[in-house]
Amino acid sequence: MAAGVLRNAVKHKFSGHYIQQRHSFSDRLTKTPGPTNPSHHYCQQTKAHYSRFPQFFYRKAKELDFSAPVNVFSSPFSSNSSVSRNGLVGWYLEMIKARPILTKSITSAIIYTVADFSSQKIVSPSSAPYDVVRTLRMAGYGMLILGPSLHFWFNFVSKALPKRDLLTTMTKIVMGQTLYGPLMTVVFFSVNASLQGENGEEIYARLRRDLVPTMISGVMYWPLCDFVTFKFIPVQLQPLVSNSFSYLWTVYMTYMASLDRADV
Repeated sequence: MAAGVLRNAVKHKFSGHYIQQRHSFSDRLTKTPGPTNPSHHYCQQTKAHYSRFPQFFYRKAKELDFSAPVNVFSSPFSSNSSVSRNGLVGWYLEMIKARPILTKSITSAIIYTVADFSSQKIVSPSSAPYDVVRTLRMAGYGMLILGPSLHFWFNFVSKALPKRDLLTTMTKIVMGQTLYGPLMTVVFFSVNASLQGENGEEIYARLRRDLVPTMISGVMYWPLCDFVTFKFIPVQLQPLVSNSFSYLWTVYMTYMASLDRADV
């Protein structure tokens, strides 16, 4: 009987040890870490990287907030850190925020300078000398007249018609073609002719000859440009986009302004 008890005790001991080993092995299986496949690790990193995209767009949207107060004594034109941090577009937005009229005026002057240079190279004979005074006239017009007027015009239109639906956008286009466009065309021809020494009668004759053809050309060119500008571009950048569109138009306008005097 003692031998039977001893056999049962030994059997029970080894059976318990075997069951304990099975449980320990199964626990190790269940606690084994996830797959160490490099592709799985790459997918996890990629997912984390792209999950930050909404935050990136949110930060960029905050950069376009022009409602915050601005330190008028700051100098964004000399801010190298702004350029390195936000890029050229961010730097330009900071300049518009701090010095809106000056920034837009300088932009207009640069575009008119480049446009008149292109116009002279395209239209003038290769043997003709370059007219520096004409380019300075165009740059002065862009700096002193067009740039400030674009700032106030786009701000006025955005406040009077703040929506961006199709009907409102078409209304803005019609206003541009019937109000701002004709007015600025008359101012452009008049100022340029006056700086060339023409008197009142000669300026009137030039307007009578060139105004209607210029307006017809403008109706064929500007509506699509205005649609893109008013429909998709924030009001702070609308003068820049309009100036960009106006490059080709300015090449044409500087050519028209350089025509000989009209017969009185």
